[in-house]
Amino acid sequence: MTEDGKIAFAADDALRIGSHGTTITTHGYYAWTDTLKGVYYGAGSVQTALPTLLDLLDGHKALIVTGKSLYTKTEVVKKVEAILKSKNAYGGTFWEIGEHSPIAGIRNGATKFKEAGCDIIVAVGGGSPVDATKAIIYYLQQETKGQFVKQIAIPTTLSAAEYTIGAGYTNEEGVKVAVSDQQLAPSGIILDSELTLDTPERLWLSTGIRALDHAVENLYRPLIPPPMKALCYVALRDLFTYLPKSKADPSNVTYRTKLQLASWMSLWPIKLQKYSALGLSHALGHKLGARYSIGHGITSCLTLAPTVHYKATSASEEDKQWLSDALFYLRIPTTGSLESDVHTLADAIDKLVAELGLKTNLEEQKVPRADAESIAAQAIGGKDGPEYPHVVNLVKSLWPSATSA
Repeated sequence: MTEDGKIAFAADDALRIGSHGTTITTHGYYAWTDTLKGVYYGAGSVQTALPTLLDLLDGHKALIVTGKSLYTKTEVVKKVEAILKSKNAYGGTFWEIGEHSPIAGIRNGATKFKEAGCDIIVAVGGGSPVDATKAIIYYLQQETKGQFVKQIAIPTTLSAAEYTIGAGYTNEEGVKVAVSDQQLAPSGIILDSELTLDTPERLWLSTGIRALDHAVENLYRPLIPPPMKALCYVALRDLFTYLPKSKADPSNVTYRTKLQLASWMSLWPIKLQKYSALGLSHALGHKLGARYSIGHGITSCLTLAPTVHYKATSASEEDKQWLSDALFYLRIPTTGSLESDVHTLADAIDKLVAELGLKTNLEEQKVPRADAESIAAQAIGGKDGPEYPHVVNLVKSLWPSATSA
């Protein structure tokens, strides 16, 4: 424990793990996000957790931020409204948040917050409402130069946006951009699996693959401490186990709670000492999603397995070891070779995506083949590095081959 109360992991030597005996780095650091006061989970938990969090955060009048479909086609938002009204804490509902959080909705949400005289925001829905709420909070603070407004997140998908300090949104040019600040992370999170029952199957399952993307890419993401990677292994196991079970039995809230917990473990809240990007699959997904209006979960269905195949040859020996050891948690025997093990993991991911009925390609998503090079360049920040031609080939592989098209 450091003097300022933060948890730190450090060592003067190296640790040898796994059957291959690869040496890994054990110097590092961990701290929890600044804002988070509590995560409540379990079917029906919103009834008691939301009033508890309002009191804990001293919230008196809440604006609900959500999406149009959730507001108009389900009873989920009405349930949250009723709880707030019972506390005399309901300030209004803003439901103009679209996929990938367009800037117009963020600006209108900030205006609604001020006009309603609210002091806290409750985000209900997937990653777009949660990220849009962070962006609303960011712009409100930029305007007032005062304290950051607090957010309570009630996710209905498995995208895990509620665990991060950054907010991705789409600017006027249709480009995905981001704002980031320690004070933007939600102050309270409620994982109520009953509120996910109306989430469309394809959205529910594909955001589960998004959570899988988090877990896998955190295994080779810089600055991630070993205890957090251990959580990613458990997340991988549970996502592989419970996504097919949830597809077969969609009304089972126990399976859904297990998946919500796996999503949490896949992107465990962390305060990094400096910026650390998740990885290539996410970078490609961000560019594909905003530019071609492809859902975050579907982008992960497209990019994760090919990225892991690429890592089998391009990653460091340490990162290959972390990926290889995932096979143990999936009950898949090792091949005896790090490179082959990583390919085996990629094949398992591809098989899971197919089993869930989520296989797709860029042709089906109406992405022009001529855009391959620009997608690759945007994802890695240019064409000059040695990685560029390999990433171009990866992107090209996301279309069906000429012989099979």
